[in-house]
Amino acid sequence: MKSLAVIRADSNTKVNIAIRDLEDMAHISFDDSPKKMDPQKADKVLTNVMNTNLRNSCNSAAVVPLGDHASAAIGRLKKIHPPAHIIIVSPRHSMYSNLAKDIDNMPEMDIRVQDDEDDFE
Repeated sequence: MKSLAVIRADSNTKVNIAIRDLEDMAHISFDDSPKKMDPQKADKVLTNVMNTNLRNSCNSAAVVPLGDHASAAIGRLKKIHPPAHIIIVSPRHSMYSNLAKDIDNMPEMDIRVQDDEDDFE
């Protein structure tokens, strides 16, 4: 695991689409399957990594260990437009070690195409 991608969005459907976009469009390799993440933790990652205040909280989040170095992942990510915020967390970030440790305790994400109740609210 060279870096982590934290995906945050309004709905599970948008998180799932963003995960597929990372693989299919950005050609970013995953070291393991995506894990469902607590949305509040994902919001904290955003504020910590980006060193900014949170504008909007997310309703759904995931984290996936990447086989690519952070710089390569960021370069490829800039070329696509996923329907979610994606934060690349590298070992240089203070919260990387906590995230890498906690990821094994997170449930696997089901990334098949599905309808989401919160898409219709």
